[in-house]
Amino acid sequence: MRYRLHDSLGYRISLAARIQERRLDQGLKEIGLTRLTWCILLAVGNEDLNQPSDIAGYLRVDRSAISRALGQMETQDLIARDPGEADGRTRAVRLTELGRERLVQGSPIAVENNAIMAKQLGASDVDELKGLLDTLIEGAPAIPKL
Repeated sequence: MRYRLHDSLGYRISLAARIQERRLDQGLKEIGLTRLTWCILLAVGNEDLNQPSDIAGYLRVDRSAISRALGQMETQDLIARDPGEADGRTRAVRLTELGRERLVQGSPIAVENNAIMAKQLGASDVDELKGLLDTLIEGAPAIPKL
């Protein structure tokens, strides 16, 4: 049996994701953000998540990657980490004024990026694609750590 890369569902999903990600990366770079820092700003600013483990779970990103990103974001004055209320060992993440400003600046970039791809499909196809992707995501077995 001969495997055809361009016929592969995984290849097509990856390619579509890379196209969207690169376009988003270009827009976010203009305001000094990466895709990960943007997602963290969304998690904290729009979803009211303030614990690093909650942010990691929401973004489905490794906790250590979130910790590194939060350190960089704190250095860039995008976030601040305050002692947790229940436990002084925890840190509550909050947006700084600059972080809130970048969240506002990044939102039109992300909305436009999303609209470009959605426009190619149409509303009913977008809803169907989201449902199909949700089915794939929810049904996927856990990825073993290397």
